[in-house]
Amino acid sequence: MKHAISWFEIPVKDMDRAATFYEAIFGFTMIPLETPQFRMRMFPTDDRMSVGGTLMESTSHTPSATDGPLIYLNGNPDLQVILDKVEGAGGKILMPKTEISPEYGFMGLFLDTEGNRIALHNIPEGMQSS
Repeated sequence: MKHAISWFEIPVKDMDRAATFYEAIFGFTMIPLETPQFRMRMFPTDDRMSVGGTLMESTSHTPSATDGPLIYLNGNPDLQVILDKVEGAGGKILMPKTEISPEYGFMGLFLDTEGNRIALHNIPEGMQSS
């Protein structure tokens, strides 16, 4: 198994607000994907075989700062750069940049504009695979 995760969805109630938040903190443009059944904004990836995911508009989702699965988004090369943008974009820092270990890098947690608890992880420069 190359990756433990192949796809993720972050449920949102206000797509425009959520997309603006993620675009602001990561500095990229999300890719719109709309069908009669779904309204999504995809996170950009290098290729279709990479782990990918979307913001998924949902009226039935109950956001939580404490419950449910925790998604770790790529915070390389330094997740502090991303965390520094969270509050200005309307989110809240739940855990500052924290070292997991010298081998496994750093993590941080934030609450997005929709009330979802999301994590960031970055791998130390010497540990990244090419």
